[in-house]
Amino acid sequence: MDYTIIRSNRKSLAIQVYPDLTVTVRAPRRMPDGEIARIVKEKEAWIERQLSKYEAEQKSAQQIVPFTGEELHDLAQKALAYIPKRVAYFAGLMHVDYGRITIRNQKTRWGSCSSKGNLNFNCLLMCAPPEVIDYIVVHELCHRKQMNHSKAFWQEVAAVLPDYKMQEKWLRTEGKKLMQRNSV
Repeated sequence: MDYTIIRSNRKSLAIQVYPDLTVTVRAPRRMPDGEIARIVKEKEAWIERQLSKYEAEQKSAQQIVPFTGEELHDLAQKALAYIPKRVAYFAGLMHVDYGRITIRNQKTRWGSCSSKGNLNFNCLLMCAPPEVIDYIVVHELCHRKQMNHSKAFWQEVAAVLPDYKMQEKWLRTEGKKLMQRNSV
């Protein structure tokens, strides 16, 4: 196994595995090469797991097919027709008001709420299940009551959608893949 050794005034050895599939061993200046090799051999299984994980991520990234401009336009049109209705429904249920609704092609956010009550939503939500869209709508409307992510904010979300954590889980896994298609 190839690795680079960097010696410094440290007291212990550290092994770092990077996404570019390189391995760096940071070692105390006076640690013998044989001791370093022994520790690296001892940690070989862990190093291999990290390298495999990064290799899988690289292969996955190469297989990502980006959205076309036409697909993004169609998603935005669908979102303009669908999301405002869900906002109106939940705003009435929650007794909150809101300003403008804007649909955007965002790279990192699913939605946002300004201090003036304007709501922004990502057009990629149209690729998500309806309950995930509802979660993002409720999340942003809850900011009309709590402009933060405090305990009180999450209580507001749970009062409307008790199973909201399932939607967050979907966003962390499947939603992450959608965002990757938008940032290629």
